[in-house]
Amino acid sequence: MLKNVLITGANVGLGKETAKQLALKEGIEKIYLGCRNKEKAKVAQQDLEESTGKSIFEIILIDVSDLNSVKVAVDSLNGPIEALVMNAGGPRGVNFNDKTKDGVTQIFAVNLLGHVVLAEELIKSKKLNKVALYAGSEAARGIRIMGVKRPNLKSSSVDEFASIANGEFFGNITDPMIPYGSIKYMGAMWMASIARKHPDIRFVTMSPGATSGTDAMNTLSPLKRLILKTCFLMLSLIGNSHALSVGAKRFVDCLWDESYKTGVFYASKSGTSGPVVDQGTIFDDLNNKTFQDNAYEAIHRFIN
Repeated sequence: MLKNVLITGANVGLGKETAKQLALKEGIEKIYLGCRNKEKAKVAQQDLEESTGKSIFEIILIDVSDLNSVKVAVDSLNGPIEALVMNAGGPRGVNFNDKTKDGVTQIFAVNLLGHVVLAEELIKSKKLNKVALYAGSEAARGIRIMGVKRPNLKSSSVDEFASIANGEFFGNITDPMIPYGSIKYMGAMWMASIARKHPDIRFVTMSPGATSGTDAMNTLSPLKRLILKTCFLMLSLIGNSHALSVGAKRFVDCLWDESYKTGVFYASKSGTSGPVVDQGTIFDDLNNKTFQDNAYEAIHRFIN
């Protein structure tokens, strides 16, 4: 049973739906809505209060692409939280490949670097004490049905992982889906590594699967948005996508059910919907502790 939880990207899509489902769980006393925009956060807070009948939602302003914002958000918490849902992310629009002041691409910052700093600052300040969930993706092990290839690393060295973070691994690209799977793979590897460093906290990577109603595509160009929407429609027709509520339920079940093991990446057994399994049974590199620690070290090259 959990009493309080912080969710990033909580004003829309999966984050908001996860907050809604968690509010209805027995024992939940506080849900922190981690959001970039205060006005949008207030709208979401009001909607959640009306839909759940609960006044347990508190806004935490946080932009996970800005490490200073992340640290301020951690400082703003009055006390510890029992659970963290690292949900914010997505393709990051037309400027996804631009570098941040920390030397990583925008898409890497919002999907991974900011969450690494968030989780580790919470741990350092003793403000996270039970479970951390990172939103993964089947793209991290390849999605054959969508033509998404498995991340193709030659050595899985620290330098190679660092080249994913700063974008050099991919060169001059215009499609954010090219680095997306590799970044999510790297996130799962970081989670596996940090799980061994902090055995008192459960660290689980969980993919929500292919969900309809998410806002992740809204930042893409019209053409790429049309292509992805077409892909999602095709997935729906063959039973390889599901409702937003199903994706959020994966998160909630993972938080509540301790049979989801620490350090493990769970996602669909096949395709992008249906039962979830340990992805290490599909993609053996996920089980390699040296690779996991290399990903961890590469990320920390960009954290001052």
